Amino acid sequence: MTKKSKKRVICSISGGIDSAVAMALLKERGFDVLAVFMRLLPKPYFEKNEERARKIAEILNVPFYVFDFRKEFQKKVVNYFLKSYKAGLTPNPCVVCNKEIKFELLFKKLQTLKADFIATGHYARVKKRGKTYFLLKGKDKNKDQSYFLWQLTQKILKRTLFPIGNYTKAKVKKLANKFNFPFFDVSESQEVCFIQIEVSEFLKRHLKTNPGRIVDTEGRTIGKHEGLWFYTIGQRKGIGLSGGPFYVLEKDVRQNLLIVTKNEKDLYSKELIAKSINWISGKKPKLPLKVMAKIRYKHQPASARVFEEKGNKLKVVFSKPQRAITPGQSVVFYQGERLLGGGIISK
Repeated sequence: MTKKSKKRVICSISGGIDSAVAMALLKERGFDVLAVFMRLLPKPYFEKNEERARKIAEILNVPFYVFDFRKEFQKKVVNYFLKSYKAGLTPNPCVVCNKEIKFELLFKKLQTLKADFIATGHYARVKKRGKTYFLLKGKDKNKDQSYFLWQLTQKILKRTLFPIGNYTKAKVKKLANKFNFPFFDVSESQEVCFIQIEVSEFLKRHLKTNPGRIVDTEGRTIGKHEGLWFYTIGQRKGIGLSGGPFYVLEKDVRQNLLIVTKNEKDLYSKELIAKSINWISGKKPKLPLKVMAKIRYKHQPASARVFEEKGNKLKVVFSKPQRAITPGQSVVFYQGERLLGGGIISK
């Protein structure tokens, strides 16, 4: 990205520091920048962010656009979240939101706004080698967000820029000061942006209760649950049983049973099956494949081998047992800095 380049970029801006600095860097590097704010939530939740985003665009003197994606967000992200919980899964809505909303919908605006690239404030990097675009971890290991982007494709990556991917969060804050952005008091965004209350309360409002039995690993009834969607694999608190601690081991949706154990070792497993596979390169690598795999965002990557499984699925076998492998979450594969792809854990 040189000063001579006058390519047009649509920069997604949330009103936070990361996307603001991303946009400022693009302008500094000579791009023709358009700021885009996406309305995803009900009005009270986005007003302050939109106002801040507009102010940032004014400071940088770039055109400001607002796209109302509330209907699409409700349909593709919130409804998916609720449907998954109802099916006994623990979904990651951020993975779906990044693919379906933040990239796919923004990508569709390239032609409308006669732009060459889209850009976001994600801590991730894109590198081209030959004709292939690689997705790499962000330089700041504590802020790296590549995990959420495993569903992106070559078509999207070819036209995507991550201006802060090579920076640490500390450096981004210094740059925000340099660009005179007035918001050091802005808190970090929540992981589930559309839930302003406890997740259990949100689920209770939308899915109600569906009482059933809590059983131990021998099948003995030891209590009652309010609905399987209020629990997740590995959970210890809030089960409501005396004589514990108990851990949620499994959810039997068909029989509406919550299976618990007193032995935390029962939560550890060396294998999982994944579906809905995406390889960033667009081509399936030669399997079996040795990788470092993450089974949730904050999970420490663990050594594993990936095998082909019937029905376009993958079997992942870890070198060491992993705690609380949870259906609905994403398993993501890395080799060094490079994200190879991922899938949704089915069992």
